Amino acid sequence: MLQELTIRNFAIINDLSISFSRGLTVLSGETGAGKSIILNAVNLLLGSRASATLIRTGSETAELEALFQITPESTVAKIMKEHGYDPTEGLLVRRIISRSDSNRIYINGRLSTIQILNSITENLASISGQHAHQGLLKEEQHLLILDQFGGLIPLREKVFNCFHEILPLIEKLHELIAIKDRQAEHINLLEFQKKEITEASIASGEDIALEKERRLLKNGEALYQAVFGSIEDLYASQGSIVERLGEVKKNLEKAGRIDPELSLKAESMASITFHIEDLSGELRTYLKKIQVDEKQLEAVEERIDTLVKLKRKYGGSLEAVLAHLESISKELLEIENISGKIADTEKELLKLHGKFVDLAENLSAKRKETAKTLADKVVRKLDSLKMSRTRFQISIKSTPADKDTDIHLTANGNLLSETGLDRATFLIAPNVGEALKPLANIASGGELSRVVLAMKAILAETDSVETIVFDEVDAGIGGSVAEVVGKKLSSLAGHHQVICITHLPQIAKFGDYHFRISKSVSDGRTLTSIHPLDEKNRLEEIARMLGGVEITQATLDHAREMLETAE
Repeated sequence: MLQELTIRNFAIINDLSISFSRGLTVLSGETGAGKSIILNAVNLLLGSRASATLIRTGSETAELEALFQITPESTVAKIMKEHGYDPTEGLLVRRIISRSDSNRIYINGRLSTIQILNSITENLASISGQHAHQGLLKEEQHLLILDQFGGLIPLREKVFNCFHEILPLIEKLHELIAIKDRQAEHINLLEFQKKEITEASIASGEDIALEKERRLLKNGEALYQAVFGSIEDLYASQGSIVERLGEVKKNLEKAGRIDPELSLKAESMASITFHIEDLSGELRTYLKKIQVDEKQLEAVEERIDTLVKLKRKYGGSLEAVLAHLESISKELLEIENISGKIADTEKELLKLHGKFVDLAENLSAKRKETAKTLADKVVRKLDSLKMSRTRFQISIKSTPADKDTDIHLTANGNLLSETGLDRATFLIAPNVGEALKPLANIASGGELSRVVLAMKAILAETDSVETIVFDEVDAGIGGSVAEVVGKKLSSLAGHHQVICITHLPQIAKFGDYHFRISKSVSDGRTLTSIHPLDEKNRLEEIARMLGGVEITQATLDHAREMLETAE
């Protein structure tokens, strides 16, 4: 139940607070006073999208706040608990709308999101304004209304879940069949690639080793000349370094007889000579390994070319080529099992399709039963709303599946969707002798308003929402019809909190609480205010609604009589 509503800097409202109670609350006032603005504020607090254009001129932010009393064990209480809120504290929703679009939502004092707000308020209140009339004209809403009335939402959700469970399996089957259809060509490609890589007998790091070998082979003669000349200079030629070092050693030995310190230098010279002799031996060994072999160079370059081509085709490195070979082997193994996978998927789909069809057909049967019950109730309600002898029916039809529809999304040739097999259309004939036509073809706003009210009254019997707001329920009606509508709203308020925005005194007189919304100009600014009406002021407001600006004794007497008959 809505207890408190506060609006600041919103449209033409500066600062406005309203306290609500159970029963029927009437909001009245002259056209343009701001009644619809209040309804817009409630819609925003229930999760509608906000816009900076709603902020009052001269302000940077608008602030809306509503306090709801939450019934324990209700759906709203359960959802609040799931999000970590305590429903015993009530539900306090606060929205701040900024010109910078940095809008904020607070739930029970905690910063929240529009998604969480929508999930909590979805079953909190029902707003029946102009959009409700338009919604009732949309055939896609008729099936939902029927399911809500019949308590079929849990079964509808099972159908929905089954539909979204079967879709991925259908997609998987189509993919497997497509793979199988192109299997032969694909296998040939994979096997060619596998053979090409396998026959190359690649070793990790082989390309680096080959590049080194090619460099040596291409420069073999230069290497031979350099090493051979070094051996000659160090050891083999006349006057070589070793020979000259020997002479230096002898000279130092002679001098060592004079100074023993030079004998030690002579010994070091001997060590240097032995080291050069060892180095010369190593160079001779290296000389034997040097190849000047054009055929071997050609073979190495051919191998390098093979590896370059493989790297270019399969990933840029030998490691990538080897990884591709591994993936080919896995894919070939998977393809070998493709027929088995298709069979398993078809078996799973067959089972799930059977479940889907059973659920959809069960839902369809219950809808047909519910449609007759709802239609009979609507006729009775419309009769009580001065639309006697109106015929109302709900057409339930299936959509034939076309040739391109997957068989798992059909049942007996009809299309299966996330809502089942059915399309529902509300048909009405308000006047005797007329054929039944879709509700959207109703020309009279007064008739449509009463159909909306009848639907709301019927759904209220099964609806979990505690607060119902009516705007424009009086569109196109007046006189005795308005009186009947007022009685119906009063009756509905016995089970729900009802808030009604109206221009008609015949409806307003039934209110348990009455507020007047007025507009004034102060300091060059338009302001909207709201005032609860006591007995005297309510009498004057009813008189104003009856007679306009000039309130005469006659209109006051008429208003008093109206209020007395409503008690």
